[in-house]
Amino acid sequence: MVLDVRPDKITNDHFDLVAIGSGFGSAFFLHGFMKRRKARILVLEWGRHNTHKWQLDRNVNTDIDDETTYKTNSDKPWNYTIGLGGGTNCWFAQTPRFHPNDFRLKSLYGIGNDWPIAYDELEPFYCDAEDVMSISGDPDMAAMMPRSRPFPQPPHNMSTPDRMMKAAQSDQHFVMPTARARVPTAQRTACCANLRCGLCPVDAKFTVNNGLMHVFEHPDVSVCLGAEVRRLDHAGGSVRSVTFMHDGKEYQVSGDLFILGANAIQSPAIMLRSGLSGELVGRGLHESYGWNFEAYLDGIDNFDGSTITTGLNFGLYDGPHRSQHAAALVYFENRWQHGMRPEKGRIRQTLPLVIVTENLLDPENFVTLDKGDNAFVSFKAPSNYAVEGMARALEKLPALLAPLPVEQIFDRGIRPTESHVQGTLRMGSSPADSVVDSDMIHHHLRNLVVVGTSTYPSCSCVNPSLTAAALSLRAASRIA
Repeated sequence: MVLDVRPDKITNDHFDLVAIGSGFGSAFFLHGFMKRRKARILVLEWGRHNTHKWQLDRNVNTDIDDETTYKTNSDKPWNYTIGLGGGTNCWFAQTPRFHPNDFRLKSLYGIGNDWPIAYDELEPFYCDAEDVMSISGDPDMAAMMPRSRPFPQPPHNMSTPDRMMKAAQSDQHFVMPTARARVPTAQRTACCANLRCGLCPVDAKFTVNNGLMHVFEHPDVSVCLGAEVRRLDHAGGSVRSVTFMHDGKEYQVSGDLFILGANAIQSPAIMLRSGLSGELVGRGLHESYGWNFEAYLDGIDNFDGSTITTGLNFGLYDGPHRSQHAAALVYFENRWQHGMRPEKGRIRQTLPLVIVTENLLDPENFVTLDKGDNAFVSFKAPSNYAVEGMARALEKLPALLAPLPVEQIFDRGIRPTESHVQGTLRMGSSPADSVVDSDMIHHHLRNLVVVGTSTYPSCSCVNPSLTAAALSLRAASRIA
């Protein structure tokens, strides 16, 4: 193991596997691969290794500002973390599975794209990913998202509004599954509901630092930090080598298998710089569409749950309406997002809500290159499908909240980002509709595997990170 190998020690060297990036996609792929096969592995990571202590001391996840790594024609932010572990450092650790019908949007509702795999094919790997991250979850969710193994940890405590919703809508309202420990593990303390999940002060949420460092500390793995990959060098239907920059100098290493897991902005930029500019490369950049609301309650106190987001309500999610407008998922918040209620004695009689709708992949939202061959994001707008789904959700929200003594619902405004960058190197059944196949192998370069949320052919309302981990474990099991 060399956690920070110098580039001059490896330049022109050859590896069995070269991984680009070290976030959910790459880390879980390597975890699954190394369990099945011995290999000499190199990880090229643009950022540094920022320990949990380093992050706490500086109150940041990384020393690289993501907005300096791309240019854009829009004021919409696209959030990601560059550093060892990628998004595992900054995520809020919310881990619901995709709904089974999320994988069949086109065939069921005539809209968007189908995935080349079904929920049932991914289900065992969902379980594996949940085990790695010690997910806490509501066993009742199995009725909607079938599961072959129980959640590793019990669910977090619901808030009083959650308990009322659960009593009235037991088949639609669930405790949020999370990689925030409900009970302590060997590496992590229990969640203390301090509402600072982006940088958990007690190290309760899963990160690479506390859950997958064995991958990067393995004797067969070298990690080169500060390595910005510029291009993949390919010939004869396979990638032969990768070129990267380190402290202003260019280096090259060759390999047999290449794992591209930068993120959904930087991964397509690498491919475009490499002359891999197929019709769909970089196209369909998206994330789900979110809005903040707040409900004032009559005589019911909130904020007595045991973590930051306590409930998920699927009452507006699946059904024939998805042929016309988007599914909506309602998040019940256990945090003071909008200040305190001003009336004396009623400070806690309020319920912050987040509604998230699915989006469609639009070719007019894409990643290309600027004049300096760096990533440029061209973003037009969220789809009408997502916007109309939000309007429908707001119309139906009072009926959904009928089990609660709601006095008034306030519009607290659009959420500028859900921090889930997706869809620019989508998976599918053929080169005509996708960049990679069902195993996330490039259709033409058969030793190039693309991992992470860039491969998503549709946009669930649900947080995407658990699915990225499960997809990587599945790909690793088939490729190794």
